Amino acid sequence: MDVSIIIVNYNTLELTKDTIDSVIEKTEGIDYEIILVDNDSQDGSKEYFEKNYSDKIKFIKSEKNLGFGKANNLGMDVASGKYMFLLNSDTLLINNAVKILYDFMEENLDVGISGGNLYSEDMSPVHSFSLKLISVETEIQDSFNYFEKINRIILGKNRRDFNFTDKPVEVGHVTGADMMIKKEALEKVGKFDPDFFMYYEETELTARIKRAGYRVMSIPAAKIIHLEGQSFSFKETRTRMKLESKYKYFDKVFGKKDMGKSYYISQAGWLIKFILTLKSDYKKTLDINREEYIKIRYKEEKDE
Repeated sequence: MDVSIIIVNYNTLELTKDTIDSVIEKTEGIDYEIILVDNDSQDGSKEYFEKNYSDKIKFIKSEKNLGFGKANNLGMDVASGKYMFLLNSDTLLINNAVKILYDFMEENLDVGISGGNLYSEDMSPVHSFSLKLISVETEIQDSFNYFEKINRIILGKNRRDFNFTDKPVEVGHVTGADMMIKKEALEKVGKFDPDFFMYYEETELTARIKRAGYRVMSIPAAKIIHLEGQSFSFKETRTRMKLESKYKYFDKVFGKKDMGKSYYISQAGWLIKFILTLKSDYKKTLDINREEYIKIRYKEEKDE
């Protein structure tokens, strides 16, 4: 088997159906399998895919919502492919992206992870990768680099998380929405860390794979639509989940010192945004950021 395509579904029946159909329609020239992991959906997904797609997919039904990483681990446990292609349930292949990524990795054996260019439904570029692995340095850039953001808006400069060239580019990490991983690399470093429920788990895995000596590449020839909304909208549960995972990531990858630096840098950034805009969402994020940092820091110190 060349590639095992793993899709995790949680109450997104129609989106997941469209994703699977796009894979079947666009993928050719390689030996592949589709593994669908259902995170205990309650929208009829389990019954639908079991009845209508049993001849097209391997179907794994979890008895509870495991989140992103642990659900993908279930899929990888039964996968036969030389490469694992993790594909979000809200994506649509534009071209033969799976084979394009596969061919590149077969020709570049030091590459452990690759991903394509992601587009919105109207074919506008969207977040596809980060040039650098998330660190204290990137926290500073994200929190305080207002000049670059203003230049991008006013002068129309290209965003830095999308490959506008026609050549592969080495990056810090690719988004988990379309992540092809060499099975050999996973055998060396392990799969997703089960401590993460959602967010930052793909970044933490990428850090381990990079430290094992593999490169991470953006391949612009592989094109995929990602239907996720791009605008900032405040949702407390999601914000808490992201911040909790961020501090777990910093602690696991860089240690407590950098976890603390990350907290104070991001807290200063949210405070500046609140002062400039007086938006209550930013004030709430300040409070949540402090609470999640204290929770993770206290837990880690207690565990010691």
